[in-house]
Amino acid sequence: MESIFVPASLIAGSLLAVQAAANTQLSKATGSPFAATTLQLSVGAGLLAVLAAATGSLSALIALPHATWWHVLGGMASAFYVVATILLFPRLGAVVSVGLFIAGQMLASLALDSFGLLGVARQTIAWNSWVGILAVLAGAAAIVSGQGESQRPIASTGRLPWIALALTAGAVLPIQAAVNALLREELHAPFAVGLTSFMVAMLSMVAMLAITTATGKSARPTFAGLPKMPWWGWLGGVAGAIYVTTMFTAVPVIGAAAATGFTVAGQQLASVLVDRYGWLRLPQRPITGLRLTGVVILLLGVAVIKFL
Repeated sequence: MESIFVPASLIAGSLLAVQAAANTQLSKATGSPFAATTLQLSVGAGLLAVLAAATGSLSALIALPHATWWHVLGGMASAFYVVATILLFPRLGAVVSVGLFIAGQMLASLALDSFGLLGVARQTIAWNSWVGILAVLAGAAAIVSGQGESQRPIASTGRLPWIALALTAGAVLPIQAAVNALLREELHAPFAVGLTSFMVAMLSMVAMLAITTATGKSARPTFAGLPKMPWWGWLGGVAGAIYVTTMFTAVPVIGAAAATGFTVAGQQLASVLVDRYGWLRLPQRPITGLRLTGVVILLLGVAVIKFL
């Protein structure tokens, strides 16, 4: 069973590139990234509700009042991550932000595995795992450098709080997977857990949308552009549902560092193809040798973590 989660994690990670492109289309159609994310999460919640009903696991939601209260809140990590991307991309740039997200994910995963936190089985971090983790971080750094984005020095004093936010936003993703895995132990129904996570995330984004609209921090959404949006603009919620469900089922089996590493690798591989060929209406960008080298180093690092 363990071998299933290696390709599953790679595929789930690759779908994040689809999610990002779909969310871009929804943002353009609604004029609000908050509204787009809310819609995306509602689609994911709807899909998981259908799957829960089809598998007869909707009844598992009856046990939610008896679950440990914070096990239900895993979905808030998704909302936090989305808000962080909206705040960070204009300030740090998309490429640097993603590199910091990856670093935060790997560091949090390492902590979960090393100390056996949040129900994750404790694993001894051997020398090869350290080498693999350092390779993943080095690969992420090379990907960032290879994108050729011209910006102010990353560690300038005024940007340090934003860097800390980016690292934290990345770190909450493996933590979310671990918390959702704990809820699964209580509900014994993966689709019911995924539905709960998406509903919490969606309600959090509804609250954020209401606050930012009321205070003038974001534009009031419009939906006139939805009919002209490509059909695949609705696939972000589907991709997110697959990612979240894969992560909380994979982490207890292959460990947080390996699951995170494979999803990151899948995301970067898909992003290279999307950039190279301009798929999903995204700008076509040349792939530099340094960026390709970074992806290869990242993949090798993940392989070292898992297989050596």
